[in-house]
Amino acid sequence: MPHETPLISTIVMGLVLAFIFGAIANRLRMPPLVGYLIAGVLSGPHTPGFVADQSLAPELAEIGVILLMFGVGLHFSLKDLLSVRGIAVPGAIVQIGFATLLGWAMGTWMGWPLGGSLVFGLALSVASTVVLLKALQERRLVETERGKIAVGWLIVEDLAMVLALVLIPAAASVAGVGHGPVEPLSATLSRLFGLDFGIGGIIGMTLLKVVIFVGLMLVVGRRVIPWILHRTANTGSRELFRLGVLAIALGVAFGAAKLFGVSLALGAFFAGMVLAESDLSHRAAEESLPLRDAFAVLFFVSVGMLFNPTILVEHPFLVLATVFIIIIGKSAAAFLIVLAFRKPIGTALTISASLSQIGEFSFILAALGVELGLLPEQGRDLILAGAILSIILNPLVFFICDRLKRKLENRARPLGAVSVERAGPAGEQDIAAEPQPITVAAGNDEPVATSLAHHTVVVGYGRVGSIVVERLKNSAAPFLVIEDSDHRIAELRNLGIEAISGNAALPEVLAFANIREVDSLVIAIPNAFEACAIAEQARRLNPSILIVARAHSDAEVDEITRYGADTVIMGEREIALGMVDRLAQVHHDRPDYEDEEAAGMIGEAKIAAPAKE
Repeated sequence: MPHETPLISTIVMGLVLAFIFGAIANRLRMPPLVGYLIAGVLSGPHTPGFVADQSLAPELAEIGVILLMFGVGLHFSLKDLLSVRGIAVPGAIVQIGFATLLGWAMGTWMGWPLGGSLVFGLALSVASTVVLLKALQERRLVETERGKIAVGWLIVEDLAMVLALVLIPAAASVAGVGHGPVEPLSATLSRLFGLDFGIGGIIGMTLLKVVIFVGLMLVVGRRVIPWILHRTANTGSRELFRLGVLAIALGVAFGAAKLFGVSLALGAFFAGMVLAESDLSHRAAEESLPLRDAFAVLFFVSVGMLFNPTILVEHPFLVLATVFIIIIGKSAAAFLIVLAFRKPIGTALTISASLSQIGEFSFILAALGVELGLLPEQGRDLILAGAILSIILNPLVFFICDRLKRKLENRARPLGAVSVERAGPAGEQDIAAEPQPITVAAGNDEPVATSLAHHTVVVGYGRVGSIVVERLKNSAAPFLVIEDSDHRIAELRNLGIEAISGNAALPEVLAFANIREVDSLVIAIPNAFEACAIAEQARRLNPSILIVARAHSDAEVDEITRYGADTVIMGEREIALGMVDRLAQVHHDRPDYEDEEAAGMIGEAKIAAPAKE
């Protein structure tokens, strides 16, 4: 090549290697992120062959963190965040303190100084934003109570780390190590007026800036950001709208970091949260999704680049001790804390599994500790090894927690059963009747198996699903709904409709719906990939079931049909059919649909329904 292109080579090789090893991992029934991490190890300086730019990769990964947190904010509201503050704030603080104590004990045992041991413990106490959110999104838990607690917990950890990044240099300066306080406003005022703020002043200044930022976002941002996007949407340009979404997410995050000293992730979260109240929030989420996923992959690649595999051979027992603190010690603390707040076992296990890994803030703390002379390089290597191993093992931790949850709840259910209001089968009661009480575990928000048979299952209660549900209810046909949003589940149950909370692509959720006895399945969600997975699982469990789905293109129609759907209806064709029908009514010359040519035209425009044997 005529000149160096480190940015292009880092992006291209990172994505290409991530795709190759992610596909191999998926083929081996492992999470794709394992393949992404291996791609990073092969791109790093500790393995032969291609070496990506060590400074560019983390910056590219940070874009993924920003877009990921922006997307989570779009599904949150201030009310949601405040609703979990009672458990998220004290829970995160106690858990950070306990994990830091374990890390300090290990550092002291190894003969490290007090400051280095505390930095080491602090680095092991904070979970990775990307790993936690991707785990929740893959399991469709972000909008559930468990997901809200986990995200609220994560926000508190983010704020604690922002404070720690300011306090560590200040404490090192007081102890005669490092280069003095790095909090910009305190440093500027100290230089101009000769004031000595001390650690207390620096803490106060940092908290003041965070409060000002949050206040500005809630007062000014709630009006300005939705107004900007609405004006952009009115231009009719999808390109401008997509650019506006990215500019707001990245711009607010960057401004928050530079002007107020908060993390990029926290700034992006608040940008998404103030936009969540707008009607355009769902469209904004869709437009940011492709870039978000691509840059999130680069995050895992950048983590793998930092890993030096030789530490596994040189210090295997120290690595195991570090991983034990992250996965067992920190998770056990979170589990007990959540149970202490009288939350269900399922919630406690989900929170503990979500937090059983470390990531980006841990790397920043490790680098800062080494730079200030507080943390030995061995400590940094152990943190990196603990991070990559805990990220790889996180899906296994979730799997184990899911198994434990079922066993523990089955034991607890006979002792804690109480009568609660919930709808019975729609076809076995008067439509206007009150919901019938059934027996479920006390405090349990997990799905309960239905008693229905020869019924209809509707997946999704959005714009399409709600219309289907209304017609089924009016016809008094037996049916139930599978939905993953807590808000919609509550709405369905208030209407006296039986609903199961969960992801319909999972066999266990379909089992709750008694899928083997279902007559018909309506897949009303817009996501074609998930629709394919649901159709495939349902067809495998019940070969005689009638499956009706929706699609947005001919390619999606073919794909969903290939995975087992009997009938796939494309929305655009239905709209065109309605327009043609209305024109015919107005002009009083409706075509005779029994006519062979007209029937062929309307049939093609209306439904794509391949015949099945």
